[in-house]
Amino acid sequence: MPDKPQTVAAYAAGASLAAIVAFYVFGPTFFIDGENSSNTSDGRKRTIIGLANSANDCFINSVLQALAGLGDLRVYLIRELHRRQLDGSEVLDSLPLVLQKGETEGKLRTLQRGPVTQALKDMLDALNERPIYKKTISARPMIEALERAFQTRISRNQQDAQEFLQIVLERLCDEYHAAEKARRRCASPAGDVDEERDEQDDRAIAISKNDRFPFEGRIETQIQCLHCGFKTKASATTFVSLTLNVPQKSSTSLDKCFDILLKREDIDDYICDKCRLRHALEWKAKLLERAKTDKDKDQLKDDIALLERAVADDPEKAPEGVVLPDSKDAPRRKIQKHTRITVFPKVIAIHLSRSVFDPQSYSSKNMAKVSYTQRLRLGGLLNEKWYKLLGVVCHKGNHNSGHYESFRRNHLYPPFATPAAFSAYAAASQSVSRTETTTSSPSIDAMHSTYEKPSEGDRSSSSASTPPTSPESSRPTSKSIELPNAAPPASPSRAESSKLKLQRTETQNSRPQIRTHDSTATSKFRRKKKSNDRWWRISDDKIKEARTSDVLSMQREVYLLFYELEREGDDAIS
Repeated sequence: MPDKPQTVAAYAAGASLAAIVAFYVFGPTFFIDGENSSNTSDGRKRTIIGLANSANDCFINSVLQALAGLGDLRVYLIRELHRRQLDGSEVLDSLPLVLQKGETEGKLRTLQRGPVTQALKDMLDALNERPIYKKTISARPMIEALERAFQTRISRNQQDAQEFLQIVLERLCDEYHAAEKARRRCASPAGDVDEERDEQDDRAIAISKNDRFPFEGRIETQIQCLHCGFKTKASATTFVSLTLNVPQKSSTSLDKCFDILLKREDIDDYICDKCRLRHALEWKAKLLERAKTDKDKDQLKDDIALLERAVADDPEKAPEGVVLPDSKDAPRRKIQKHTRITVFPKVIAIHLSRSVFDPQSYSSKNMAKVSYTQRLRLGGLLNEKWYKLLGVVCHKGNHNSGHYESFRRNHLYPPFATPAAFSAYAAASQSVSRTETTTSSPSIDAMHSTYEKPSEGDRSSSSASTPPTSPESSRPTSKSIELPNAAPPASPSRAESSKLKLQRTETQNSRPQIRTHDSTATSKFRRKKKSNDRWWRISDDKIKEARTSDVLSMQREVYLLFYELEREGDDAIS
């Protein structure tokens, strides 16, 4: 090292410059990606990308920001657009032999190509960038894609976030099912599928798959007569969002709003199909007693036979050609209506309907407080599902005017990471350490090797020089690997053994007693994974951080809720 101060300063400056360049090249987003870093290198707070509000677009911006925080939706968009790219124009431009009512060739091709799906993916990708400075973009590309798809302009007068969300989700769902039909049509040996099949059956088949549209679920409704016990066939309807009516109270909860939708409902003065057929049988029997001609008797006997068969087989389907008594004379029964969710979506969008209508056709906003939690439980004991809260859209103001803002959880998703990427190599290294081989790198054979129990001499010699470790310990050092031709170490004398034992006892008493070979002891000191309590409060281009308590306190303003199905590996939410 030269002794001149100028040379020493030059070396120090060069080393500092080299370190700065290396940091810039290999870790340019360190302060952005760091979990505990909330500021950038120049002191500015980290933020996300906002949306400009140039034409009263807060109802659009709030919905898009909430959708940007849904991981399952982003995974679906990536997978679906990749499938369309693999399908090619041959599949996406194919048409059925017979078009359904209301369909045109151009409309069907547009649905199969999925322009709104592509526009939404581009918008969500742009909103999920991590800028190093405040950045604002426009939602105009997404709006233009919707206007081209529906060939109309989106009105800014009504400004309803729920209607905009419903339009987007229904369009995405239609594009998904159109592409699925095109794939089945091209995969069919005959080159076409049965277009006479009911649309509800196609959707029922599609939502039973694991790769279905994440917002699509199914609700079944069934009616039971309390007089005869007859249950009608369950009528199934699909949904992409659930609308829950908020009761006109000072305060309520989200669970009570679900009870209004899914609870058993008693209905009076209902005409039961089975009771009506039985009433028709009694009416026909009375007519048979008063019949005078053999022709009338034979006709009535045939009608009675058909009615008895319908009561036994399918009371909902009245026999053809049989005259029934007037429906005004049919008996009125009390029934129970059962509603339940049979297919749970991966992402459930909940709309809290706060509109109140009076007889003078004057609408107002229900200002009741609706309490909601981070975790939502749906289903029964046999099909219990747990959802976690990822997004909220709030509305401030009255029924005719106001402002929308959204809350979005700052969440990291397992699909975008590669946990245990080198688990095979770790298993191989453990096998190598157990068999005490001297191979330089793990091999396939080492992964299937078995553990050989060391002899008493090896165990005693190793315990004298190293403390006891577990089989799942780290890689063995060069001191712990026994060479094949090396002589065994000499056993220490009794005095040396007692001295070493005393030293180990003093060392263990001076530090905490943590046994690495005891799994129960390790779990006590293991740090529990906590949920991410960081949220973004977004009002168009104004963004600031918030906590979970701030989100859950918006009970009077909450309007839309977005819950995502919990899965293994997610952050624990208390």
